[in-house]
Amino acid sequence: MAATGSRSVTAPTFGGPGVHNVELKPTRSATAASWTSLHALIARDLVVLWKHKFEFTVRTLVQPFLLCFVFLYVFPKIGQGIGAASGIPGAESAFATVLVPGVVGLSIMFQGIQAVAMPLAQEFGFTREIEDRVQAPCPIWLVAISKVISGGTQGLISAAIVLPIASVVHASGVEAQINLHWLLILTLVPLSCVCMASLGLLLGTSFEPRNLGLMFGFIVLPITFLGGTYYQWTRLAPVKAGPIHWLQIIVLINPLIYINDGMRAAFTNAAHMHLYVIYPAIVAFSVIFLVLGLRNFRHKVLA
Repeated sequence: MAATGSRSVTAPTFGGPGVHNVELKPTRSATAASWTSLHALIARDLVVLWKHKFEFTVRTLVQPFLLCFVFLYVFPKIGQGIGAASGIPGAESAFATVLVPGVVGLSIMFQGIQAVAMPLAQEFGFTREIEDRVQAPCPIWLVAISKVISGGTQGLISAAIVLPIASVVHASGVEAQINLHWLLILTLVPLSCVCMASLGLLLGTSFEPRNLGLMFGFIVLPITFLGGTYYQWTRLAPVKAGPIHWLQIIVLINPLIYINDGMRAAFTNAAHMHLYVIYPAIVAFSVIFLVLGLRNFRHKVLA
């Protein structure tokens, strides 16, 4: 007779005259198997990240370092420091205070693209590595979630690396005024990392490897330059047509504008959007990117 769970069953013994009672161990539930698979997928990505830690560090630091080096060191040295011509004391340091958290937000965005979007595009493309991942004993959507978690973790690491480096790369007399607000750091930074990793999931499942250049040209570059890396959203008010502050309105569809202003709220005392706008906006973008990304992921796997 058959049995389930831990009940004893009577089973014939092949090659012998009698029968023996066999105690079957409880089978692992689907939920437990899914969680084990999720942990294994994330652990694999982190092991790969550790093996390529040098490449990850260089990839993370090159762009933020160059931005701070050019704007906060080279420009002041050659007399072209941003804000220097205004005659306002401390104008260059004020720009540094705006730029450093923007650089942190920018590094989080690029980690979401480089750690999630680009590998996914390749795995769905010529390598077909995704076929090995989706054979894990867990739902398809959980494989995509593991990508988002891994990408978000790399975004956290990049933020922790970039902030101190960007804070010290400046010319004499030009210094960012860093003030850490830990409650905002512990909430906004992880939330921003999830948002950008979810964007990476959406982009990685929307573009073929041959179209990655198109993705950077038409999506990544506009997000970067209109994302408030070099300025606060509140400073866009003078750009208007009649009574309409058209640029302030247009950039509201850019998730990076909320993340960068959130980084300013978390790391400095610079002017920024209201927090009751930043938090819901980042959450909303995260949900939208994740839902669309999961839909695309499932469609591409089953196609």
